[in-house]
Amino acid sequence: MLKERSQMSDPKLIDHTLLKPTATKAQVEQLIDEAIQADFASVCVNPTWVPLAEAKLNGTNVKVCTVIGFPLGANTTAVKAFEAADAVKNGAHEVDMVINVGAALEGEWEFVEEDIAAVVTAAQPALVKVILETCYLDEKQIKEASKRAVAAGADFVKTSTGFGDGGATVEAVRIMRETVGPDIGVKASGGVRTPEDLAAMVAAGATRIGTSNGVSLI
Repeated sequence: MLKERSQMSDPKLIDHTLLKPTATKAQVEQLIDEAIQADFASVCVNPTWVPLAEAKLNGTNVKVCTVIGFPLGANTTAVKAFEAADAVKNGAHEVDMVINVGAALEGEWEFVEEDIAAVVTAAQPALVKVILETCYLDEKQIKEASKRAVAAGADFVKTSTGFGDGGATVEAVRIMRETVGPDIGVKASGGVRTPEDLAAMVAAGATRIGTSNGVSLI
């Protein structure tokens, strides 16, 4: 039990997140300061804030994470790839990209995989997390999207943007973990607000939690 509690409160589980369109420089700076103090895995901010985050986090153990094709995933592949390369050039260590959800719903899996692969290539050497937006997918589609992300070279699969019709669920995390196996990361994001939420996601297989409530969670 003590080991379990220690794992649940591990700050390196947390991507401390602020992706609201209304975010100001002062709010982003506060997020970064909190992440440094808590020693979170990363701060996750919109691409416009990547240079600021990189400057403030230089010399710390906290990574800079940003989002690509966010929140709809409906950008062209070329735009997603350019956005990822630009973010890495500006200092991002991790990028969370949104799949083309419509293509997934239509079963255009080769396109989905190619879209992810283009971002993985463009983002090197950054770590890539693939947002499936699981609230729109059934179990079979979650499994196939997860398989395609792995085949495309992604490092993580991730549940949600937090801007869709629903956030992370324990069932979606379980399906993703069972599909990708033990060596690929699984990130739960969207609606993880309490220590109980966090514990349930970790128990289901999540290895990273995206949340704006990181301080209270640990």
